[in-house]
Amino acid sequence: MTSLLTRPGTDVPPLHLTERDGWTRSTWILLVVLCGALFLDGLDISMVGVALPSIGAELDMAPSMLQWIVSGYVLGYGGLLLLGGRVSDLVGRRQVFLAAVAVFGVASVASALVSDPSLLIALRFVKGVAAAFTVPSGLSIITTTFAEGPARSRALSIYTVCGASGFSLGLVFGGILTEVGWRATMLLPGPLALLILAAGWTVVPRAAKERFSLAHFDVVGAVTSTAALLLLVFAVVQAPEVGWTSAQTVGSLVVSLALAATFFTVESRHDHPLFRLGIARSAHILHANAIGALMFGSYAAFQFVVTLYLQDVLGWSPTAMALGFLPAGLLVVLSAFKIDAVLERFGTVPLIGLGMAAFLGGYLLFLRATAGMSYAAFLLPTIVLLGVGFALCFPSINSQATSGVADHEQGLASGLVNTSVQVGGAVTIAVVTAILGSATGPADTLPGMDAAVALVSGLAAVGLAGTVALLATSAVRRRRVAAAPVVADSVCCA
Repeated sequence: MTSLLTRPGTDVPPLHLTERDGWTRSTWILLVVLCGALFLDGLDISMVGVALPSIGAELDMAPSMLQWIVSGYVLGYGGLLLLGGRVSDLVGRRQVFLAAVAVFGVASVASALVSDPSLLIALRFVKGVAAAFTVPSGLSIITTTFAEGPARSRALSIYTVCGASGFSLGLVFGGILTEVGWRATMLLPGPLALLILAAGWTVVPRAAKERFSLAHFDVVGAVTSTAALLLLVFAVVQAPEVGWTSAQTVGSLVVSLALAATFFTVESRHDHPLFRLGIARSAHILHANAIGALMFGSYAAFQFVVTLYLQDVLGWSPTAMALGFLPAGLLVVLSAFKIDAVLERFGTVPLIGLGMAAFLGGYLLFLRATAGMSYAAFLLPTIVLLGVGFALCFPSINSQATSGVADHEQGLASGLVNTSVQVGGAVTIAVVTAILGSATGPADTLPGMDAAVALVSGLAAVGLAGTVALLATSAVRRRRVAAAPVVADSVCCA
């Protein structure tokens, strides 16, 4: 049996481990380290959202400034993911992963100690930047370590389910820790990240170093893509406050589009592009990225709406709200034991279709909610369906987005799909915030809630329709390929 790992001091590349090779103890430790980093990213995003009211009360932060605690993280994360993926491909996945985890841990500890709102927001941005390098480097370590097929599907399923679990269970941990104090929600990821760093230093393999010069690094592409994404995310998170038609919003979007156009022009001509345009010609990769944006955008916005409804309208405590969301998190965690086998048997596209159908059903069920309904009647069915949707979609999307991609572009592919996910979440939450802020309604509901959930449902329906269309197109193509030899034989015999 061949060992997966190399000694940290060597420059031997990791092997493409298959199921036949077997998984050693070191294999599992490596996977736990990588999964732990992704779990922390998801955990941090959702935990802080629950603690926002407590943070605002203690630090005297107005809502317009408070939202930057979340938006600052998204700005750094979504704006730098493509760059993070490419840097990990060029500089080294081990080096980038360990450095980013260290920065994430230190910034987490510092966030729990500061009392200046501006400094807290700056640290949140730093954590987002660290996550933008951790996620693509960690995912590309998996895809270059495990051979495509059952071994990679199994590893990716466990990895992505851990990420989804972190996001789902973050609400639970956030609710419980907020009862202790909001600083506990900021502090928790710090020690955990430093433990992951210590374990990762031992088990993350060191790959052979590639020779590259500044000519290999697409500086103009890195600057234009990062600036375009940063401006896009900045525009949409500020739009609810300054107005969608304001000079700031329109100007930011126009400049973002101009930078994006410049980026694609540069990429089409550069010998070593940051983003090889050919990777986007695959229908399955495009589908995975589009569904990632729609899936996470709709879910994150729905969670935002429901959190406000439960706490501000129904008066639920953070702990009660956390327990209300617990079934979804448990379903995602339990799915980790079987999702790889299901993925291998049915493929990614059918599972994405079922997952998006579950999301759509959950959102539509919530539209019948009224203040007097019990938890079991109005929220539990929705939470169960959302847990099923996340368990099916999240690992399928990540597996599909990196399938068939060469090793040297795995960081790019993983960065691309995570960029789609984060930008989708930022844009949808911004739109939903604008809907809630401009609406009026009765005291026993959240103003604009029905319109916001209807928008979320529409996004899930678009994702489901696109997946069904891809399934139909693939079925037609398979029938044509299967029929081609038959036609040739009949002509020959005639």
